[in-house]
Amino acid sequence: MRIDKTHRPWITTAVVLFIIATIAYVPYALTALTGPSGGSVLGLIYGIIGYGMMLYAGLLGARKKVPVWRLGRAQTWMRGHLWLGLLSFPLILYHAGFVWKGPLTAVMMILFFIVIISGIVGAAVQHYVPRFMTSRVPLETIYEEIPHVRTQLREEADLLATSVCGPLGETATVIAAQEDLSPAAASSDVTTLVEIETEDRQLLPSPVHPVVDDLENIIEEERQLRRQRVIYQWLHGWLLVHVPLSIALLVLGGIHAIMALTY
Repeated sequence: MRIDKTHRPWITTAVVLFIIATIAYVPYALTALTGPSGGSVLGLIYGIIGYGMMLYAGLLGARKKVPVWRLGRAQTWMRGHLWLGLLSFPLILYHAGFVWKGPLTAVMMILFFIVIISGIVGAAVQHYVPRFMTSRVPLETIYEEIPHVRTQLREEADLLATSVCGPLGETATVIAAQEDLSPAAASSDVTTLVEIETEDRQLLPSPVHPVVDDLENIIEEERQLRRQRVIYQWLHGWLLVHVPLSIALLVLGGIHAIMALTY
């Protein structure tokens, strides 16, 4: 998701709400006899609104799991997830009065810090990495199809190598599969052919030139597939931290709310 001009209404709304919440919080914090408290009327308002925004942000996962639900556009949910989730952080701080007493609230705030930071990192990654992938991986492939495409490339490279060097042998093929080598890497003869400098190729028989060119193209595509796999891990790796901790935070937040209302 790129942060473009379509985010402006969300940014504007989040900033306005933040300013209003801050204007209301400052005199409340200064005049409260025992300091700001989550149990006060304003503190409860901050807590309810903040947790509501957290729930909305958390429901994005459910929206993705069931895309056939007609619950608004996916892009709208993504923008709301980003900006309302970010706005929930200062609201929860206002709710707590910047003080978290007890182990439960301390754990919640630590999780909240990590979730917000990982979310900001993820938003930056999703904004910049796709453009980087476009320039570095022009032959982009559907990620789930990469293993199948690599197998096809290896088989094609083996056929090309066989046409020039003869049978590669079962050992070389097994090694290539086990070591996850690039296509044609099982044959040292093929590697030598590919590494020949352009001006030296004239020493090879003319029928071999197209084979070497095809092998170079296959190896370049293989390099791009490997590069795409690494970039994809950058693009989605942060979710391994963000998602489970977000779920844990929502669960603990619900427990905190129940305990506060009960006791």
